[in-house]
Amino acid sequence: MFLAAEHEGRTVLRILAPVGAAGKRAGAPRAPGQAQVVDLAALTPLNDLGAGNYRGAGGGLYPEGRNSRPAEHEAAGRKLAATIQPLNAEGRPDPAGAIVLLSIGMSNASQASQGFERALAGNTRKNPRLLFVNGAQDSMVAAAIRNPDDGGRGTQYWNIVDQRIERAGATRAQVQAIWIKEANFGPQAPFPAYPRELQSDLLQIVQILPHRFPNAKLAYLSSRSYAGAATSPINPEPYAYESAFAVKWLIEEQIKHDPALNYDPSRGAVRSPWLSWGPYFWANGQRKRAADGFNWERAYHAPDGTHLSAAGQAKVGQLLFDFFMTDPTTRGWFGRRQAEGLPLSENVREPLRAVGGRW
Repeated sequence: MFLAAEHEGRTVLRILAPVGAAGKRAGAPRAPGQAQVVDLAALTPLNDLGAGNYRGAGGGLYPEGRNSRPAEHEAAGRKLAATIQPLNAEGRPDPAGAIVLLSIGMSNASQASQGFERALAGNTRKNPRLLFVNGAQDSMVAAAIRNPDDGGRGTQYWNIVDQRIERAGATRAQVQAIWIKEANFGPQAPFPAYPRELQSDLLQIVQILPHRFPNAKLAYLSSRSYAGAATSPINPEPYAYESAFAVKWLIEEQIKHDPALNYDPSRGAVRSPWLSWGPYFWANGQRKRAADGFNWERAYHAPDGTHLSAAGQAKVGQLLFDFFMTDPTTRGWFGRRQAEGLPLSENVREPLRAVGGRW
């Protein structure tokens, strides 16, 4: 299984993986080359699914089929958000310091991050002390980065993250918020095996964060977007759709106070930042979501139907910007007017509903 792509005027090999290898941990993989029959019409965005279910799994971004955070989790997130402030290189409060927002993920997350960087460039609405660092890297899927001490790709990934933070003029101690978008190569196992496998990988990834970034308080996760036009087995439907359940179930475990995801030092050892959905990027192609009218145009994809086109990068970058400008747990430290103690303008007073992006 391979993927070629254009890079700096040359055709390069982006991905090379043995067929079938990615699904073995989950068991019951299909025979190599055997295609799964997918009824795309049966896939309903989680924020439209609500109280309904997909193969026995409940909808909604959060428990009980809801698309908003439970009150207790919301209050905890707002409380932590209120403590975010510029820090110096040693992690101490300093008005001249930085608030580092870091992205983590694979190639699609990197492309989304590039679009986000362009949305941020010269934008006077953002906090001038905000520093965004793109830590996402090509081919670095969840299974590859879940162990920074593996002496292999995990170590390589996290070392490069450190290098990018340093190159941006910052330190690990200044990282306070993180956006994560991950998936795995070539899933084959039937539902719910693949999202459970991805959930396990994401659990290990968020548990890395308190150790590497001692001031990281908040982490926002997004899942894959529509892949109905994918021309490769990298991460097609229904796996792109099903990856949202990995994010949903992980966050729900924290909401239920799983000690493995504890973010509150009063409850014991901190094992994870506070977790929440970031933008939810999946829509069934051009069909508009009932929850918010969002859809996914074919033009947002590169020819492979998986990676982002230039238009897709711009679209997702703006969606990320809008999310961080408006979410109640981010707008206070992300936006300039809020950070400077000025009143919110009417157009950003209410949080944006969960909206879309890509792998």
